[in-house]
Amino acid sequence: MRFVLLLLLLPVLTIAQNREARPASSPNIVIVMTDDQGYGDIACHGNPWIKTPTMDVLHASSVRFTNFHSGTTCAPTRASLMTGKNSNKVGVWHTIIGREYLRAGETTMAELFKTAGYSTAIFGKWHLGDNYPFRPQDRGFDEVLIHGGGGVTQTPDYWNNDYFNDTYFHNGKPEKYQGYCTDVWFREATKFVNKNKRQPFLCYIALNAPHGPYHVAPKYSQPYKDNPKIPNPDFYGMITNADEQMGVFIENLKKAGVYENTIFIFMSDNGTAAGVKFDKAGNVDKGYNAGMRATKGSQYEGGHRVPFFLHWPAKKLPARPVDGLAGMVDLLPTLLDLCDIKPKTKTDFDGISLAPSLLQNQPIKPERILITDTQREGYLEEGKMSAVMQGSWRLIDGKELYDLSTDPGQKDNIAQAHPAKVNELQKAYQAWWPDISRHGNAFNRVIVGSEKQPVICLTAHDYFALDNFPAWNQYQIREAKGGNGPWEISVASAGRYRVSLRRYPLESGLAMDAAAPVPTAEPGADPYPAGKPLAIRKAKVKAGTVEKTMAVKPGSKSVDFDMDLPAGDTQLQTWLTDDQGQEYGAFYAYISKLR
Repeated sequence: MRFVLLLLLLPVLTIAQNREARPASSPNIVIVMTDDQGYGDIACHGNPWIKTPTMDVLHASSVRFTNFHSGTTCAPTRASLMTGKNSNKVGVWHTIIGREYLRAGETTMAELFKTAGYSTAIFGKWHLGDNYPFRPQDRGFDEVLIHGGGGVTQTPDYWNNDYFNDTYFHNGKPEKYQGYCTDVWFREATKFVNKNKRQPFLCYIALNAPHGPYHVAPKYSQPYKDNPKIPNPDFYGMITNADEQMGVFIENLKKAGVYENTIFIFMSDNGTAAGVKFDKAGNVDKGYNAGMRATKGSQYEGGHRVPFFLHWPAKKLPARPVDGLAGMVDLLPTLLDLCDIKPKTKTDFDGISLAPSLLQNQPIKPERILITDTQREGYLEEGKMSAVMQGSWRLIDGKELYDLSTDPGQKDNIAQAHPAKVNELQKAYQAWWPDISRHGNAFNRVIVGSEKQPVICLTAHDYFALDNFPAWNQYQIREAKGGNGPWEISVASAGRYRVSLRRYPLESGLAMDAAAPVPTAEPGADPYPAGKPLAIRKAKVKAGTVEKTMAVKPGSKSVDFDMDLPAGDTQLQTWLTDDQGQEYGAFYAYISKLR
């Protein structure tokens, strides 16, 4: 009996041995990151229409980094946040096609803090891989509550989620939650805080709002509906709801007695997605963009300059702006310094610690250079849509030069007048690129056949489809749109595998030839369209050199192939053919090892 008890305790003992004892006086960390909210989508940054009272109060009491930069889209920013490294270096330069997977073996913020004795949790958006070994629970998070893919309603997300009363993945298992998504993330984060308030914790609240589709209760969007200057009232309403819920969460931190010794960070992941519209001349027609050019996805300032507020009451940091150049790669080394954590393993950060700026008011060196780019390709491309930043200087695509101190809207290309500065920044990029691309274009592969995740669900979201983007959301799944391509996988061990191909996900219960019905939509949510019926009559799967074909009977929910697969890296691709000879990829494939 003692031997059996010891065996049961071994996993717990192993985890305990891997964690350091951490003083209860160590600061807690809360990171709140909104999704697609731009620098100008906050009242305290000069927006005359939006209502963000919580963010405004936080701004007034925080150290604000006013020249802080993210990636230009969702997943690259999150990769840099988690690793302190440039996202390209760790394999993340897109938001789909498998190029959003954070390379296995990269040490994450959660792993470092967990090893140092912190309880770790994520609520909301992960977007760095939905299967082993890329899931947050594989990367150091104790408590995980997330949607799938890059947003609610995307292909890896639970079927028919619409922001209201949805099913999310709690520690890897689907669970139903009542309420609006943003409300759920903050509510469940509060439970985590209350459970762990007697020990230091890292709580990462990564909202999917205000990312599209723009679903929100009418009471939040209605106040903006009649203003012709507001480009998207629902987008503004989602931000106002997030602001409200963040205020409730902060009050709960106070009630829990942890507010004073909590490092509270608020930021966004990239430039605005729907907060501004420009006319043909590039001038703001609707909304507010804080005088910047462009929006999410752009190498110009509006694509990657984001809000960053840091508040730590126990340290009594004076509220003030910090104008030096800083970025997402700096967050992890900064937090390690602030929490006095010395990693046991070597850390090769691309960022710097901002602790001297926070604690001693030391200026960031004006000669510092940061670089961001907008790849969104299957393979890295040198020089593609890049921004080399130094102080107020911006070198765009290696040839356009702007000085934000006199031209914040980046309208006057002064490259010809400053050839020495252009040359200096070009050389900085040329020195940066070999390090960024040193892993080449190697794939980060989902591992099938592992005990860590016995059943893998691959989705069309991550086909490596280059000419025609795959169906990355459930609207496209219903309409049977999107290109086909292979999944890059690694087979953990040789054996007999079942590959089950589906047009709809398992939880839908739908047949492959069914027209998905229109579900009931909550007020504020656009209903899904009815699905397009497909008379699938043939299915084919190819894994490496192994290929099989099977007829499909009407009414079938899946087509199951049993295949002998060798261990190692390979490609898996599927084809579904209808009665008219039209080919599609299987939008979902479930893989499990039989023996």
